[in-house]
Amino acid sequence: MRLLQVDAPEAGSECYAGAAARALARLTPVGAEVVLESDPALDRVDRFGRLLRYVRSGALNVNVELVRRGAATPYFYHGERGRYASRLLAAARDARAARRGMWGACEVSWAPTRQVDTRFP
Repeated sequence: MRLLQVDAPEAGSECYAGAAARALARLTPVGAEVVLESDPALDRVDRFGRLLRYVRSGALNVNVELVRRGAATPYFYHGERGRYASRLLAAARDARAARRGMWGACEVSWAPTRQVDTRFP
């Protein structure tokens, strides 16, 4: 499964990758009950056959929360915006302005239609 409409630094090579993975693990600990939500306006699987889903833990939208914490960015593949696009963009603006997460720790190159690229300062 892949988190829908978000991208995080690549494990092993990019700045903040480990912290982003830990943020996801804290939001969705092993054994936690989550709800997977598809978006009817978007693809249901990616080119690798992974499910594309928003993840909810209780009332929390994990995709949006990761962006709010600066652990991920919005990523609109082919420019297609899903049901939470405006919330994801607002969360990214807030995280960037507050220099939360990757925004304060890394050199970040990002646009909503590209995958995020983070480099160590």
